[in-house]
Amino acid sequence: MAFRYEKDQDDIVTLTMDMEGRSVNVINDAFGKGFQQALATLQKEEDLKGVILTSAKKVFLAGADLEQIYEQTDPKVLFESTEAMKAGLRQLEKLGKPVVAAINGTALGGGYELALACHHRIAIDSDRIKIGLPEVSLGLIPGGGGITRMVRMLGLQASFPYLTEGKQLKPKAAKKAGLIDDLAEDKAQLIEKARAWIHANPKAHNPWDGEKFRIPGGDPRRPAIAQMLAIAPAIMKKKTFGNYPAAQAIMNAAVEGAYVDFDTASRIESRYFVQVATGQTSKNMINTFWFQLNKVNAGESRPKDIPRQETKKVGVLGAGMMGHGIAYVSAFAGIEVVLKDVSRERAEEGKAKIEKLLNKRVSRGRMTEEKRDSILQRITPTGDAKDLQGCDLIVEAVFENRELKAKVTKEAEAEMLGDGVFASNTSTLPISGLAEASVRPEKFVGLHFFSPVEKMKLVEIITGEKTSPETLAKAFDYVLQIKKVPIVVNDSRGFYTSRVFSTYVFEGMALLAEGQLPRAIEAAGLQAGMPVGPFAVSDEVSMSLMAHIRKQTREDLEAVGETLPHHPGEVVLEKMVTIDRLGKAHGAGFYEYPKGEAKHLWPELHELFVDEDAPKASQQDLMDRLMFIQCLETVRCIEEGVFTSVADGNVGSIFGWGFAPFKGGTLQFINDYGVAAFVERAQQLAEAHGERFVPPQMLIDMAAEGRTFV
Repeated sequence: MAFRYEKDQDDIVTLTMDMEGRSVNVINDAFGKGFQQALATLQKEEDLKGVILTSAKKVFLAGADLEQIYEQTDPKVLFESTEAMKAGLRQLEKLGKPVVAAINGTALGGGYELALACHHRIAIDSDRIKIGLPEVSLGLIPGGGGITRMVRMLGLQASFPYLTEGKQLKPKAAKKAGLIDDLAEDKAQLIEKARAWIHANPKAHNPWDGEKFRIPGGDPRRPAIAQMLAIAPAIMKKKTFGNYPAAQAIMNAAVEGAYVDFDTASRIESRYFVQVATGQTSKNMINTFWFQLNKVNAGESRPKDIPRQETKKVGVLGAGMMGHGIAYVSAFAGIEVVLKDVSRERAEEGKAKIEKLLNKRVSRGRMTEEKRDSILQRITPTGDAKDLQGCDLIVEAVFENRELKAKVTKEAEAEMLGDGVFASNTSTLPISGLAEASVRPEKFVGLHFFSPVEKMKLVEIITGEKTSPETLAKAFDYVLQIKKVPIVVNDSRGFYTSRVFSTYVFEGMALLAEGQLPRAIEAAGLQAGMPVGPFAVSDEVSMSLMAHIRKQTREDLEAVGETLPHHPGEVVLEKMVTIDRLGKAHGAGFYEYPKGEAKHLWPELHELFVDEDAPKASQQDLMDRLMFIQCLETVRCIEEGVFTSVADGNVGSIFGWGFAPFKGGTLQFINDYGVAAFVERAQQLAEAHGERFVPPQMLIDMAAEGRTFV
């Protein structure tokens, strides 16, 4: 049974969600059947005083079973099942007796929608609990009455951040925002408060079921709301470029539902839910952000049969931007950290930056001063390698220079634990080559973090030729320990993320070299779903670094008798370096950075590169070139064995460099486009723009055999 039904001497029924064989409660067919049975029994109770709804699991209710939603393609079937579930929630809400949601664990999505159908919501005040409606992050909308009820509870304008942005709140913040009504210290007080509220409110009902109810702040006909709604769609379009239908569907359901009665609004919500849930965008996002991300975190790419290893003391070499970020996330996770630089003073500067990050959290109420101090106490800044003694993991985060990396490797290995692991944070230099400086290359691995480390979720783990399975497992476990997402790739130049990401920026430069308009190129990147245009991100990376990597790669390949093919975008990079426009850190790049003003594209780009007589490509052509080049390079990585997991490829592309989330990653982009159609379009691009667009044989074979990336 999904529910335990218990009636006490005060005629209060406690419904406890406790699904058999599951670690969390989810809304599926078994849940729906149990819910209906419980409702039928409640309606037969003659002396019922009230109902307490709670959970026997650590999570209150996880929401809908995504597997069922993902597999459902028939709108009629999904609409009917959605309406049936909502009918049960409406029966609970109109029971005629007070119903309290006793929220003892996280209540997100359908879990919070169930709580909204109760008359009073109390949650245990714990930071491990989250409350909200995050469906939009999976390309879905709240389909269990969440939009209809939240609009009536908070008002249109106040509800939009929780609906269209999927904000999740801890209990204290949720109470302040009005998402819940009360807090409890523990489970015992939670039930005690629920019982007390039932006794004090025998005729409870939700406000929207009262005769004189009006939506807080007014409905869409009120001038202030009408004015807000007149510009809201334009603001949303500017943010999403129309790529996220769920966000627009939420707004539509909220506004249209505010004109009508509750039950009609609920049906409107169901229709929009079915529309997005059976659409391709939600399928892309559920596949990657739920199924594949869970695969990654569950260790699909981790060596099997090796016991979990906990990192206890980590040494970080280099206290600069990357180094202090790695030290921060490690100490935050409870690991003792030695932060080493060339001097104690430089290391102290790195620790001061960590303190600044923590102070920001304290000032925003996201951390106590005691927690901040305990994190800082775990970090030992030093200029002496002897302080690395006892470290079971060392992460090198110094400048991308082989000689320097070799020097610090030898220095650290002489002091760390004999069975410890040494990791390099390099973003491009092959790990096997760097491991030549190590006296134990089997204990050498790559850990490629992304900047800023404290915000970016991905860590790319790179195995060298001699990296042992135990070393890989240790690295994988450490990444999970610091609450990052680990993907595993084999050693190669640029690995996976840096290699594919570079194709995006260089294709942007190639388009500029052809005389395309800079603004159109930047807009194409954004319209296609990238977080920033190719020129903006080039400025962030810096032209000098890109030129250095290109030069280093060319020299390395020539040393082994190979050549690096010339890329048509290189002419732009070389010109920008020559005229000393090196990027944001230097105050000038593709963009101008006027003090106190918003950045804007450098006007002289037009004079330098744009040929007014050259034919101008359509926006779709620009978008195709920027996106196809990334997807093709990803397939080449699989073909060459750089990585083997489709989940790692998709998750890595989104969390690593921000590839269009609504497409579900580079490989899912190809599935979405259709493998055969993708191959055909790539061949067209190759004929027009060069062999870099020629589809790999692997992709041609997949198209012929009707296979997709799974």
